[in-house]
Amino acid sequence: MNEIIVAGFGGQGVLVLGQLIAYGGMIEGKAVSWLPSYGPEQRGGTCNCSVVISESEIGSPIVTEPTCAVVMNLPSFTRFEPTLKPGGLLLYNTTLIHQKPERSDIRVIGVPANAIAEELGNIKVSNMVILGAFIEAAQLVSIGSIEESLKNVLPERHHHLIPLNMQALERGRAYQ
Repeated sequence: MNEIIVAGFGGQGVLVLGQLIAYGGMIEGKAVSWLPSYGPEQRGGTCNCSVVISESEIGSPIVTEPTCAVVMNLPSFTRFEPTLKPGGLLLYNTTLIHQKPERSDIRVIGVPANAIAEELGNIKVSNMVILGAFIEAAQLVSIGSIEESLKNVLPERHHHLIPLNMQALERGRAYQ
């Protein structure tokens, strides 16, 4: 069973990132759960979601000791790095997080997600950049499943942005 925390500020696409992972798992026939957590702020407040992907039935959607954490801002980094299981995977946005992880018992991948998204011309795809790095590092769902998930998660009026999202995913996958 893989237990994942995705965290950052509201407006960074954290919940969408988690939904894409969950949909990708469903497309591949895995058991999944997705549980969002956020404050009353619409943008700027911290938010996170828990995603569980398993080959068998999931007992609880609550994640307290994740095997993976994808963090987009410093408050999330500070909160979730200590909770990772030993041997876990931490991906973090080095554009916004200049602090280095303190633990040596986890695998760490720093990705300049915002900087890469800006190179692509749209800061809003920073979540797709770090998702691409996560897909490559964790090997939990395929890029094809994520592409199919984009069609389910993004409203139809935003489907014209799928090629840009795929480009951001590929840039993230290449950033290892």
